[in-house]
Amino acid sequence: MNVSTPSASSAPSARPSGRAATALVLAGTGRTGSRLAARLTARGLTVRTAARRGADVPFDWDDPATHRPALAGADRLYLVPPVMRVDYAGQVAAFLDLAEHEGVRHVTYLSAYGIDRAAPQVALRAVELDLAARGSLSHTVLRPAWFMQNFSETFLKPMDDVITVPTGDGAEAFVDAEDIAAVAAATLADPDAHAGAAYALTGPEALTVGRAAGIIADVTGRPVTYRDIDRDEWIRHTVAAGVPAAYGAMLRTLTETVAAGLGSRPTGDVEKVTGVPPIPFTAFARRTARAWR
Repeated sequence: MNVSTPSASSAPSARPSGRAATALVLAGTGRTGSRLAARLTARGLTVRTAARRGADVPFDWDDPATHRPALAGADRLYLVPPVMRVDYAGQVAAFLDLAEHEGVRHVTYLSAYGIDRAAPQVALRAVELDLAARGSLSHTVLRPAWFMQNFSETFLKPMDDVITVPTGDGAEAFVDAEDIAAVAAATLADPDAHAGAAYALTGPEALTVGRAAGIIADVTGRPVTYRDIDRDEWIRHTVAAGVPAAYGAMLRTLTETVAAGLGSRPTGDVEKVTGVPPIPFTAFARRTARAWR
């Protein structure tokens, strides 16, 4: 289980004295950010969402002029790194320098399952190590498995009732973005209780993509099936569709890991943090059935 024990005694206070708790949520219109913002608001925190468009404040990783205004007054941060990229550790480090200067005292970082075993130069892991080295920030790392929402929103969504991806008979403990948001909300609402922790977030069962396709077929009444594909061919198609070539290489690694039987396996971390068992894929599929009809 990819979990480290919180160490609140060595962590700085999440909020300077006399300062109201304000959470800045990066990617605030995204799959986890939008869900997280609603949960934090329900907990009574002041929340500011940030994204290139449609959020409370504009935020663009490639436009440093948007960074300081987004951070103003925030003492805690939900950090989502740049998407569709593989070389951003320096960019995130500069932003964290600014966040420290502006008074942020806790960061909850959206990483990925198994990244603790990656080489230090891999960007996701490099950011984890950077956070661990910062003495004036406490931090919590979230390492989720593949999102269930990939089946309804991104690269696992059925096309003509077929899910095509090179994962073979390998299984993955897909996790609902609602559970990721619930864990993130707990860590940002009470940073001291989760300082120094790393949580591997999964669903309650490991499923092959073929089994997931069968569940979608059951709840929708559509003949949804899974088709394996040559990995090189699949990568060529994804790059041709606009995915950067460097990110295509990352997708190769991710699908190879699952196909080799080394995909994520269920952990108890969602329930450990929230007190509620993780959402099963069947429940997600029933809730999401309209997306496939």
